[in-house]
Amino acid sequence: MPREKSYVYPTVIVFKTSNRSNAKTKMKVYKTRNVDEVINDLEKGKLPGVPSKAEILHLSIGKSFISRYKEKYAI
Repeated sequence: MPREKSYVYPTVIVFKTSNRSNAKTKMKVYKTRNVDEVINDLEKGKLPGVPSKAEILHLSIGKSFISRYKEKYAI
């Protein structure tokens, strides 16, 4: 059941698609999930938009991290 977006901060996850050196770096923003839900789904390997073999670089909460990671990883 989705929650209202007004009180949940966005959860930002930055990941590489695989453990290879030339793997693409991607960012996914979840506006209706909190960190605990994202971590639980990552452990199960069933997080939409993130492959099960992905290498997680950062997991953060807040809008400021979206622009920060876009700049840092040139996404």
